[in-house]
Amino acid sequence: MTVPLPGADPRTAGAAGADRRVSPARIAVVQCDAQVGTANRERNLRRGLELAARAADDGAALIVLPELCATGYAFATRAEAYAHAEEVPSGATVRAWEAFARDRGVHLVGGLVEQDGVRLFDSAVLVGPDGYVGHYRKTHLWNTEKLWFTPGDRGFPVFETRLGRIGLLICWDIWFPEVPRLLALQGADIICSANNWTWTPPPVLDASGRCMAAYLTMTAAHVNSVVIAAANRIGTDRDARFLGCSLIAGTGGWPLGEIAGPDEECVLTADVDVVASRAAPIWNPLDDLVRDRRTDLYDPMLGYRRSGPFPR
Repeated sequence: MTVPLPGADPRTAGAAGADRRVSPARIAVVQCDAQVGTANRERNLRRGLELAARAADDGAALIVLPELCATGYAFATRAEAYAHAEEVPSGATVRAWEAFARDRGVHLVGGLVEQDGVRLFDSAVLVGPDGYVGHYRKTHLWNTEKLWFTPGDRGFPVFETRLGRIGLLICWDIWFPEVPRLLALQGADIICSANNWTWTPPPVLDASGRCMAAYLTMTAAHVNSVVIAAANRIGTDRDARFLGCSLIAGTGGWPLGEIAGPDEECVLTADVDVVASRAAPIWNPLDDLVRDRRTDLYDPMLGYRRSGPFPR
């Protein structure tokens, strides 16, 4: 009898489950409160790493921090946004994340304001035991982000790591189904979603306490058969209020464990077989999400030209 890993998607277990469990790993999402203001930057960095250390102590091999967790979110002017920016990967925040990842032997994703020449980007950085791996620049900018940031120009990269292939997206991106689909088509085994989901016009939460962003994350995981680890923040940053609801969705879409509440600082973990998601799109002998795509009717990569599909 095959016993699935704790929190594993039932579709990846079964008779062939033992063969598929080739990359077991514990992943974690950190839900915290980061405040804007240069005086808060050291505190933001320290608190994020304290919670990441808690996840590492619990055995996490991949840890996801929220969007702009190093800087806070609610900038008042372009000058203030520049004051929070740093180059990637040479800036102090990425160097601190690299040191943590090397010391604890983990992969870490975190968000910051990236400066490249005169341009600013809302970026997510991936580091690992060997240092900097790569980063992603947010493609779809929300609200006043359009006043500070340049839309991302790096496409949707997928990074090869010891754990497997990791894709990144940021917050508002999850409302655009092309983003997780393109990451999955490029072979992502897991998608790390760094977020600052804000309170929107009511109702914000349903009767179960779940927000729409959580449902969108679950849906994206389901329709792409890929694990999505979504870390959001909490608290109020000037005039912006954030709604928590961090979660880890399995390849079937359902949360692996609980969905965090709207106000609690916490760390959520789940045990998954990262590369088992490569078989997850094959639901049964007649239904295969990748094979069943009608690429004779639409472009194989939805017009995406930066890289080709990578079979899962």
